[in-house]
Amino acid sequence: MGASLAVLTAFLGEVRAPAELLVGMIVTCGLAGAFRPSWVALRVGAGALAVLIAACLLTPVLRIPLQSLTLREPPVKADAIVALGAGVHCGSRELEASAVARLTGALALWRAGYAPVVTVSEQSGLIGPRDCPKMSVLETELTRALYGPGGPTLVTLKNVTTTRDEAARVRDLTRARGWTRVLLVTSPSHSRRAAALFRSQGVTVVSVPAQEWRFDQALTQPSDRLVALRVLLYEGLSRVKAALGGTPER
Repeated sequence: MGASLAVLTAFLGEVRAPAELLVGMIVTCGLAGAFRPSWVALRVGAGALAVLIAACLLTPVLRIPLQSLTLREPPVKADAIVALGAGVHCGSRELEASAVARLTGALALWRAGYAPVVTVSEQSGLIGPRDCPKMSVLETELTRALYGPGGPTLVTLKNVTTTRDEAARVRDLTRARGWTRVLLVTSPSHSRRAAALFRSQGVTVVSVPAQEWRFDQALTQPSDRLVALRVLLYEGLSRVKAALGGTPER
């Protein structure tokens, strides 16, 4: 039982679960262990959890839930391409793989002539250490390195921490600039939730997910299944947090 709970806690940490949730789980499990009925329930639950994790790591069973998170629509002409933010490696001062995938996906759409404008996101100072480079700066540098002054028009969405923030900034831009439609580029597993958030803000979006660079979506290897499980947990926790009235994560 202890091993299963340790694995679950590790996964929750990897998907950036709130500290309150992790502490609450530890305290709850500790208290439950003091009473025989709850202790038996914990052992049964931990056993079932261990079997579930083993199935996820040893078989490609996660393919179907991953597909259910993806919303892929044919690209069409639009006013702008929104490259949703992902993350930055503060120590090496580089974009995370998913951030590069989203940006290059957006640039591919620009290069194909679907829209003249690409938006990038500037994280709030609440994310990462103070000296961490802003994601929008790194994305701008990468875009200029690839295309020079002849590249797309870049618009920065300032002070965002979540996808909902990005949706609100794009909503304001659509009103100010008269945009009627945008192409939304994010990771496949994030695409359906992101499109719903934008549409709830009144933004007309077409979901065109980027390539998945973090793992092979065929899930042929245990290492890919492990990353996929973390992604699914992250998406699940984001939905739970939103349902409970919290702000959805990125």
